Amino acid sequence: MQQRSSQRIRRCAVPSLGLALALVCGALPEASAQAYPSKPVRIVVPFAPGGTTDILARLVGQRLTDVLKQSVVIDNRPGANGALGTELVAKSPPDGHTILMGYLGSLAINPNLYAKLPYDSVRDFAPITLVASTTQALVLHPSLPVRTTRDLINLAKRQPGQISYASAGIGAPSHLAGELFKMMAAIDLVHVPYKGSGAATNDLLGGHVAMSFGGLAAAMPHVKTQRLRVLAVAGSARSAAMPDVPTISESGLPGYDVSSWFGLLAPAGTARDVVGRLHSEVVQILNADDVKKRLAADGAEVVANRPDEFAAYIKTEMKKWGGVIKRAQIKPQ
Repeated sequence: MQQRSSQRIRRCAVPSLGLALALVCGALPEASAQAYPSKPVRIVVPFAPGGTTDILARLVGQRLTDVLKQSVVIDNRPGANGALGTELVAKSPPDGHTILMGYLGSLAINPNLYAKLPYDSVRDFAPITLVASTTQALVLHPSLPVRTTRDLINLAKRQPGQISYASAGIGAPSHLAGELFKMMAAIDLVHVPYKGSGAATNDLLGGHVAMSFGGLAAAMPHVKTQRLRVLAVAGSARSAAMPDVPTISESGLPGYDVSSWFGLLAPAGTARDVVGRLHSEVVQILNADDVKKRLAADGAEVVANRPDEFAAYIKTEMKKWGGVIKRAQIKPQ
């Protein structure tokens, strides 16, 4: 390496090439950074098309195409609770041309749920920014006779093991949200796992289960037709989409805070200037008024934080959900 550097210095200093070549040699690192991207950029979505992860990736990707002057393509790689697509990015060349739209489940829950994963959420990625968080909500079938979170907790204490809640599957965020609720409220609810949120919602609509912890955006159409009722939102603040609905924390269970989140990451080893370029462009996209309004209508809130903040947040979430999984003794199916 030292010999190669010396040869480079000598080449740049050859007198016959003059000052112009010396200036070009000195500018090589900057020119290299400015050359990114040199080919289409791929955003890998580790889930099937149509979900929130996919929608966010397409929204960002469409606008990145304009500012990067290169095509940004969305590559859906579903499977293994997001592990397949996440692994693909972890093992991709660290040149900024393959990036991941990561998710709470694949980055913070999976490492605590599975004994072996083909990637490390901390070691194998260079975080770019936390794109957005979506509001989770405590959603009820109208037949459940409660009006507040405190009412629900009191009913569950009088009827231990008789109230059921649906989730999208073992280890899904909707499952862990329910387990955290049970722990903090010291109550016994019956968990009913389904293969996906769609099946869980269908049975909730039919009254086969009493409640669920799901996305607010998915519940809103059914709330408008009064087929379901939102008791409270699960985040630390009320949702702009339904500002009259209280948080679980303020209405009976102080400190309860659950949100689903989504963020962009590059493979570990990606050059800082490339990560910085992507961060700068994505943050500008997310802070556009029309983007914020569009996401708010779907119960999502733009975050757009710094890479170091996103990295710290992933670690915090891994620790939080690892504790819930351990206490609840959750095992993957």
